[in-house]
Amino acid sequence: MEIKICKSCIMISTRPRITYDKNGLCNACQWKEEKKKINWQIRENKFKDIVSQIKSKKNNFDIIVPVSGGKDSCYVAYNLRYKYKLNPLCVTVNPTLQSDLGKRNLKNFINKGFNLLTLDASPELLRKIDKQSLISFGQPYFGWLTAIYTAIPNLATSLGIDLIIYGDNGEVEYGGSKETKDKFLYDGKYVEKILLSNKHKKIFSKIKLRNEDKFFFELQKKRKFHYAYYSYLENWDPYKNYLLAKEKFDMEENTRSNPSTFTNFSQNDQKLYPLHTYLMYLKFGFGRACQDACIEIRRGAMTRDQAIALVNLYDHLFPKEHLKVYLEYYGMSLNKFKKILDKFANKKILKKKNNLWKRKFVYK
Repeated sequence: MEIKICKSCIMISTRPRITYDKNGLCNACQWKEEKKKINWQIRENKFKDIVSQIKSKKNNFDIIVPVSGGKDSCYVAYNLRYKYKLNPLCVTVNPTLQSDLGKRNLKNFINKGFNLLTLDASPELLRKIDKQSLISFGQPYFGWLTAIYTAIPNLATSLGIDLIIYGDNGEVEYGGSKETKDKFLYDGKYVEKILLSNKHKKIFSKIKLRNEDKFFFELQKKRKFHYAYYSYLENWDPYKNYLLAKEKFDMEENTRSNPSTFTNFSQNDQKLYPLHTYLMYLKFGFGRACQDACIEIRRGAMTRDQAIALVNLYDHLFPKEHLKVYLEYYGMSLNKFKKILDKFANKKILKKKNNLWKRKFVYK
């Protein structure tokens, strides 16, 4: 199988919906250059018009911000309050395997004076959904991911809050399709078509929901909400977000690098995220270290050669420090768990050696 590698960063052609231009640049690197020509003031003025409409309704809360206590949600909530003078209702959907660090950072966020509403779906139901999605799709936390895009919009509809602001449009920022690069507002139809997709139908054809559970996992038919990504409004920089979260919210980093990567300040709120990125590596041949390295290259903090060295060192590593937790959560034997992971390994680009799935291709 022929693998293309971006000439600027090192993202590979197995990433879903990636394309390369005639100069060999991937979508994300093309977007980096395009952003230099964007008139951000026009986009900001568009949002200010929306802000004026929101404030005219005089609700208790102007807007909903999904938060985890991490760098990006801290950054968004802070700017909506202090730059745009909005009163945000911050909402978190608790992950089933929330980390101690994630709990501390969420507490630090609340202690800085932001209102937080916590949504907790049935842990046992979440576990059933996550187990089924792991077996069927190699997606370890589909229940939590679904609730973010269903329970929070359902809450917005119930409270009469028209707009939800998430952090980044990862599809545009990190190498997927650029189709929505100029789009700000999205509605429920987009959520159903793109974010929930066929996986949602397949999972919930096997797991039947009680009426009281549907709030967390199905969009209400009668709904009135829009959501948007804050990254539409400025040249999105995850490291800048981290610096603000550190300064304004006392956000803590991991005391060492995160599993399967060289960074320590991102995606620290739950223990299932490292499993998600490891499965991403098995399916597509790039993992968490590759994602992080590409971001660092694009912001000018790392050379391509440095990135390749780090990716070769970290990308293929399984988060073994969480293995016992995974086996207990999914209720599986070690042998069954390994078989499920191996089932999703892309044998066109990976080969197993000494119990490690390694790439057949070489970065260059």
